[in-house]
Amino acid sequence: MKRIGTIDRPHTHDPRNQAPMSVPTNEPVGSATPNVTIIGANDSRQNRTREMQLIPEALARAHMHDRLREADTQRQAVRLVTARRMQRRAERASMRARRALAMAVMH
Repeated sequence: MKRIGTIDRPHTHDPRNQAPMSVPTNEPVGSATPNVTIIGANDSRQNRTREMQLIPEALARAHMHDRLREADTQRQAVRLVTARRMQRRAERASMRARRALAMAVMH
């Protein structure tokens, strides 16, 4: 029966949490390749994990920025439409006043 893990040393797929490899006794001393430290790999993995955790936050921030810019553009368009409507209303009132003045002068 193959044991997957024990209480003291549970089986894990994460290389940082695994027990260190034991040196094989059947190899002569000095023939094995030197132990490789993976500190840089762990650091890059940590950074990648942090960056990947921040990706949704960055996307949400960009999405919010786009929505704010879109809302601002919409507000400017509404203001422009309102200003043009008010301008036409003022022009019509001015024309009515001119006509009224012309009628008063003519009679």
